[in-house]
Amino acid sequence: MTSAPDLRDTIFGAWKTNNRVTIFLIEHIPAELWEAAVPGAPRRTIRMIAGHIHNARCMWIKTLGKEHGIAVPRNVDRYKVKPESLIPALERSGTGILNLLKFGCDKGGSIPPTSAYVWPNLPLDVGHVLGYFIAHEGHHRGQIVMLARQLGYRLPVEVTGGLWHWSKRSREV
Repeated sequence: MTSAPDLRDTIFGAWKTNNRVTIFLIEHIPAELWEAAVPGAPRRTIRMIAGHIHNARCMWIKTLGKEHGIAVPRNVDRYKVKPESLIPALERSGTGILNLLKFGCDKGGSIPPTSAYVWPNLPLDVGHVLGYFIAHEGHHRGQIVMLARQLGYRLPVEVTGGLWHWSKRSREV
């Protein structure tokens, strides 16, 4: 008889793969696209959207994990960050989110609320937290791909398709 998979491994693996997919996209953004202004929002750039992904992770780690002793990575400057510094930052914040998910699993499947958690629109069970974080990043990855097309920098199919090759990305973590 086959036993059920350990859901901790499944949850942690899903987050690690999501992190790898986000980094995969950042690795493949052309340099000239990095600083391109977002149509209709000329003060925003692709760089700022990419940096926001990391900074949002840091905000959630601070909000949900700092009181519980989870280290909060430093934010990046969304106006100046370059891919070569954002990628290691994403690795650090990816580890921070992983530690937050592990903490929630260790606490019976939910992250205990903190005094900093004042926005009660996210249930703090690990499944909802994981789903929310992955949806947030998927939204911004989609924005970046769409903006690349709008700006005339159609990304190669190996990149856009590669965002959906989670089996392959999961072997890269």
